[in-house]
Amino acid sequence: MITSPQKILVVRNDKLGDFMLTCPTFALLREALPDARIDALVQDYTAPMAEQFAGIDTVIRDPGPGWGSTLALARRLRRERYDAVIVLFSTTRIGLALWLAGIPVRLAPATKLAQIFYNRRVRQRRSRSEKPEYEYNRDLAVALLQEWGIVEPGPFTPPCLRFPPEEREATRKDFLARYRLPDDSRLLFVHPGHGGSANNLRVDQFAELIRQLDPVPPWRIVITAGPGEESQARALADGIADRQPIVHVSREGLATFARHLDLADLFISGSTGPLHIAGALDRPTAAFYTRRRSATSLRWQTLNAPERRLAFSPPETAEAEDMSQVDLAAAAQAIRARFIAVSGEG
Repeated sequence: MITSPQKILVVRNDKLGDFMLTCPTFALLREALPDARIDALVQDYTAPMAEQFAGIDTVIRDPGPGWGSTLALARRLRRERYDAVIVLFSTTRIGLALWLAGIPVRLAPATKLAQIFYNRRVRQRRSRSEKPEYEYNRDLAVALLQEWGIVEPGPFTPPCLRFPPEEREATRKDFLARYRLPDDSRLLFVHPGHGGSANNLRVDQFAELIRQLDPVPPWRIVITAGPGEESQARALADGIADRQPIVHVSREGLATFARHLDLADLFISGSTGPLHIAGALDRPTAAFYTRRRSATSLRWQTLNAPERRLAFSPPETAEAEDMSQVDLAAAAQAIRARFIAVSGEG
């Protein structure tokens, strides 16, 4: 048994939102093991965000599927001589690579065929969605720390991700200048696109929500879009043209997009990656979720403080994924009361 771990690998190589919810796990490990090297194995496109996490020393990019890639990954990991690996998202390919790498302690959820490759397993039953995803992730790290006799640090407190104040101020100054906005502007970010598996509001629903919110100066509406989402952003802008929205298309990379999201005085979207970036930054959020058990607002709860987040879903009388049944008037009233009215309306 390892008594003093020096090198740990953490694996979460799926979607952006899923990866962002690992932030408390890395924070926990860093607090518990301040002198250890803690690395992350992630998807290529989420690597820019992993590089922003203070708890990560080295980011390893998953080379992807294929026998040759799997063997190359196993050889790379074997050379690193990790003491342990915590797998937050398990697949057979990754399980095989970790086994071939000879990592002595391999811990993962006790699900799927892939569990045969691990010698430490934790039964979680995530499909029941009984608590937030970030807690399921964190529980795996806690299990390994307990095995090592390491006292679990305290509970997670936001923010999980932060940029230096002087850097944030420079980003805000540049952003306001780019779009010719007054210095006192309050920025309401709306992200109508989504790359996840959960349904989202339609563009016309986002437009109706904004009309019901009726944000007035100094509030300014910023419609954001990532790769492949510009058409949705432009359609929403056309639907609320009288509000003179700004369309901000992210073309400078994910880390820069995250810096721009850090400027949001309020961020509104469906359950998608940018929402979880905003949550990790402890920005105020209002999010729209289905009631499908694997995609609920509890399972995919954001990382911001409770008073800085709101979540809305279809009513119990509607189909779980029928987002057309979301009560936009009630949502707008709650959002205004929580975030807009208290912030000053001009």
